[in-house]
Amino acid sequence: MRRLADRPLITPADVPPSAPDRRVVGAFNPGAARIGDEIVLLLRVAETVGHADDVVVSPAWDPERGALVVDEYSRDDPDLETIDARLLRYRGRLRLTSLSHLRVARSRDGVSFAVDERPALWPKTALESWGLEDPRITPLDDRFLVTVKAVSAWGVATELFSTRDFVRFERHGVIVPPENLDVVLFPGRPAGRFAALTRPVPRALGDPAVWFADSGDLSAWGGHRPVFGPRPGAWDAVRVGAGCPPLATDAGWLLLYHGVDETDRYRAGAALLARDEPWRVLARSARALLAPEAPWEREGFYGGVVFPTGWVRGAREGELLVYYGAADEVTAGLQVGVGELLAALEDGA
Repeated sequence: MRRLADRPLITPADVPPSAPDRRVVGAFNPGAARIGDEIVLLLRVAETVGHADDVVVSPAWDPERGALVVDEYSRDDPDLETIDARLLRYRGRLRLTSLSHLRVARSRDGVSFAVDERPALWPKTALESWGLEDPRITPLDDRFLVTVKAVSAWGVATELFSTRDFVRFERHGVIVPPENLDVVLFPGRPAGRFAALTRPVPRALGDPAVWFADSGDLSAWGGHRPVFGPRPGAWDAVRVGAGCPPLATDAGWLLLYHGVDETDRYRAGAALLARDEPWRVLARSARALLAPEAPWEREGFYGGVVFPTGWVRGAREGELLVYYGAADEVTAGLQVGVGELLAALEDGA
């Protein structure tokens, strides 16, 4: 995999805040789509609110008031536990330190992006009050389907949106309840039905693994079955999750996914799923194909993270442009051939 530039493609400094009193701390984990000769990214933009150094804040959207509500906690408060840059715990309850919305960025060459001034999707309902995160974009028929993590005190649910132009979006509501992460839709209908990869989060028994589900109407999902899970002692030993939506190839469905090891280091690898039975794994990369090596991947808001979430076809035959979040702060890109990814699967299943 070859990085598109020796720098991040989009940083928080490139994104205008949604209001004067807000500060952008992250522009990352984008969904990606190609519309004509333009590449569109749908960015997760994380914002916080200005505050004194001796307090920690947790912003949230109040749908009833139609306003941002900011809770402040003194750093000296014995009931406050700062877990990391992203999370705090106050009196036993977890909260986020930023609120995320989705923002469009556009490019002709896939490297230089112009970011829209205003949010494309902003939290609206009580199930989105802690933000909209990590969009994945799947082209299907005459529109683009977008799965989004909706975060609130109720947990992390998956909502579905659709658009034809990334200007107007239609909301289709929650399709997977909490807690289920990294939901991506297939750009086709295996066995004549809509299909998705999901990632349930077991709290007692079992490991966070990739599952399969299907639907006749994009609303009611069933046919749930496991696809693959973590591998002890490997780069993906603790948890795995779908990254970019599956890509149709002659060999099967090609999937770029992320894995986490015992040190909480995020890396990425590939898997190949059977074309007509996409819950069946044909091959899987034994080694990580992308690791946090560049400075902006090793260090940042939450360092040691590379998190692929979108890819599009490149200008040359068999070329892919992959977009990923780095350190939960910036967006970066890389280039790789479909054949190269398939060849890497020979390392192990």
